[in-house]
Amino acid sequence: MFFKNIFVFAFTRPFTTTNEELIDALTERTFSPLGSTEMSRMGWSNSLGKGSAITTESNGNILFCARKEEKILPPQVVKDLVDERLDQIETEFERPNTKKEREQIKEDVIFELLPRAFSRTVDTHAYINAKENIIVVNTSSRSKAEDVLALLRKTLGTLPVTSISPEKAPDEVMTDWINGNLADQQVFVSNCFGFGEEAEFHALGDNGATAKVKDQELNSQEVMAHLESGKYVTKLALEFDDAISFMLHDDLSIKRIKFADVIAEQNDDIDSDDAQGRLEADFTLMAGELNRMIHNLHCEFNVNTHDHLEA
Repeated sequence: MFFKNIFVFAFTRPFTTTNEELIDALTERTFSPLGSTEMSRMGWSNSLGKGSAITTESNGNILFCARKEEKILPPQVVKDLVDERLDQIETEFERPNTKKEREQIKEDVIFELLPRAFSRTVDTHAYINAKENIIVVNTSSRSKAEDVLALLRKTLGTLPVTSISPEKAPDEVMTDWINGNLADQQVFVSNCFGFGEEAEFHALGDNGATAKVKDQELNSQEVMAHLESGKYVTKLALEFDDAISFMLHDDLSIKRIKFADVIAEQNDDIDSDDAQGRLEADFTLMAGELNRMIHNLHCEFNVNTHDHLEA
């Protein structure tokens, strides 16, 4: 139970729902399999896999899991069948198809294909820490993170959350860090962070040039040249306290999270027969380390998640 990619959101009103209340609410919307003619369905599943509770609470962190099942319809298959039927109409009636006919035929084709289509199921975990005023979603996709938030909002009736918004744009801050590093300056507020060996740079504008450096120190001449050409840092490899390495993106999403062996193996002494106990222990450990890293990272951007609370 170690998250690999995360989006972090802040509550704009204090989250006061208890774990017991959350259990009751999620239970009302537990996941059930798709019907034969449904395209997708989403609901809540066991927080730590089969046999576990719908939430897992540890040290103020409440873990839960959204499950989404959706049918897979290859677009080309749909297009070929639609085109075939449109051709038949044009031939039979000797006239072009109307927009309404095209839309209706596409709907009919999809409806006919759905019962025979394969489906895929994806679980997305998230946890809430009311004390830190955050909700952390384990996904590399913002749209999937927002799907989880939308389901939770529908489940609870309300979910006042927002993206983390520092005053200074993250790409500017990350560029300042690299410039400071090139000048041998202390760039981080705390001593917890260090640079990895990877970064991505973008020039301004929709068609601006993009450059990547990998497996090299970020105080090299190549890095300096990218900055001198006017590019900004949009992705940056960082390390936190010899515990976590990750890629920070300019939307403050955190990707490719990797926990150091000393962290990941900390619960190896738990009996291998106690799979549930190991998962719970790993969640406790992971959430604690992530919360510590998130808090310190936000400090680097002069952000306090409690500042997002409405007055």
